[in-house]
Amino acid sequence: MSDICAMKTALINFPGSNRDRDMIKAIKDISKNMPELVWHKEVKLPKSDIIIIPGGFSYGDYLRSGAIAARSPIMQAVKQAANDGVKILGICNGFQILTEAGLLPGTLMRNKSLKFVCKSIELEITNSDTSFTSGYKQGQIIDCPVAHHDGNFFADEKVLSEIEKNNQVAFRYANGTNPNGSLNDIAGVFNKQKNILGMMPHPENLIEKAHGGTDGRALFAGLFEVLS
Repeated sequence: MSDICAMKTALINFPGSNRDRDMIKAIKDISKNMPELVWHKEVKLPKSDIIIIPGGFSYGDYLRSGAIAARSPIMQAVKQAANDGVKILGICNGFQILTEAGLLPGTLMRNKSLKFVCKSIELEITNSDTSFTSGYKQGQIIDCPVAHHDGNFFADEKVLSEIEKNNQVAFRYANGTNPNGSLNDIAGVFNKQKNILGMMPHPENLIEKAHGGTDGRALFAGLFEVLS
């Protein structure tokens, strides 16, 4: 049996990050290992099996959500780690930062309703054949909370076609629960190499029964098992 406790996680913080504590709890509960916190002004990353960029409102969402954070010093190290094949997970604002940094395709625009959305939605597992989604079954429908103002995934026709052709869609909003108007109901995407995942929903907020369910737990458990 693999040793999940030996896995090393780096968690990046920006001014305005506010889901870092939720993520710390998820990582500690599932891997039994404390992540190493990295401030955005650092220029080096600790040796890590996975790098996580949590949700929040980095730099108050000024300019565009994630645009300023994507230019923080630590992101050069994140880009190098991505090129080296290190697993990178960005959730909500983390997803926005990864698109702004050019590490993921597309962009996250203002919700179609022009309102902040905070509720539970349904997700379909579109591609279960990756390290990030190995804890789920293809086509499985899970519950997951969202909390965002700029989660409307957009890409031009050519990029969107490539995303679909390369099987880069990780999750889709299911059963009419799309909360933001995202094209093709896209809730999460991979890069072409599948070592980077960005998603708007918050699986870290649904890992124990006290949260109302455990549907988010399999993402971390499956990923940590693969990496350990």
